[in-house]
Amino acid sequence: MKEEEKAFLTVLQEIFNDEPLPIAELYRLSDLQAEEWAAFVSGWTAVSDERRRAIVRHLADIAEDNFIVDFTPVFTHNFQDALPQVRVAALDGLWDSTDLRLIPQIMTMLQEDPAEEVRAAAAGALGHYVLLAEWGQLPERILPGLIDTLLAEYDKDETAVSVRRVLLEGLGASHHPRVNTLIEEAYESSDQSMQMSAVFAMGNTADRRWTVTVLGEMESPYEEMRAEAARAAGSIGNSDFVPLLAELAYDEDLAVRVAAITSLGQIGGDEVQRILANMMDDPEVEEVDEVFEAVEDAMEEAAMMAGDFDFVDFSFDDNDDDEVDD
Repeated sequence: MKEEEKAFLTVLQEIFNDEPLPIAELYRLSDLQAEEWAAFVSGWTAVSDERRRAIVRHLADIAEDNFIVDFTPVFTHNFQDALPQVRVAALDGLWDSTDLRLIPQIMTMLQEDPAEEVRAAAAGALGHYVLLAEWGQLPERILPGLIDTLLAEYDKDETAVSVRRVLLEGLGASHHPRVNTLIEEAYESSDQSMQMSAVFAMGNTADRRWTVTVLGEMESPYEEMRAEAARAAGSIGNSDFVPLLAELAYDEDLAVRVAAITSLGQIGGDEVQRILANMMDDPEVEEVDEVFEAVEDAMEEAAMMAGDFDFVDFSFDDNDDDEVDD
């Protein structure tokens, strides 16, 4: 026991002090025992601002890619950190949390935190709770309070545009009767950033009523709007989007290409599988790793949607072992 405790304290000192930051050791901060947690809290107070920011941001990135780790105590402990960037990273780390006990704290951060970027991050976290509840993954009883809070902040004149954007995007997933009107007003505003968030919210509604608007924005001269519209198309899931998504899969902008390919996989169908299969054989696609990986992922999703998992060739010979990503 003493050896294990000493080993953890050694790792903790490395996390707090070593240069460069030992990223692999950060996994030891998952599922801490009581004594380990006490040691972490005790040492954390002496860690520099920049070091705390780097640690919590890396933990958030790890949590996004790894569903096994649990850094929740670390994240919630840093809701009160003096540095706004640390509070933002802590909220980002809880992006997929289903812990209902966190909702009141996050609501308070949305309403009272002095930093605009923190309030926006809190709005995003609450919006994800709305999405999970609408999908049936959380109890529906949490929706009225959540939506009322988001709407109240959205309606305040002093609410910053950056925060209002995230609020609208989160509200898009709800079935509140005001949502479609709010989306229309934002889309018709003169603020291009609000227009993009309106398109994001259109996707979150998964409502085909927005098909014509999203199709129009997929041909926008602005790459950010094309990417947002391509993502919305996948969320709405209308096969009418497939021809234009196939074109955007070869867009000059990388983010647009990846968004379009991902959405093709979400929509699925025989035509999509044919398009993706052709892309896999395209030398241009193979040259860009991010695009090639997006095509592989989209093929897998489209095949699973069709109930034909064998559509994607996962057979490897002995020379391919190093390329298998578990």
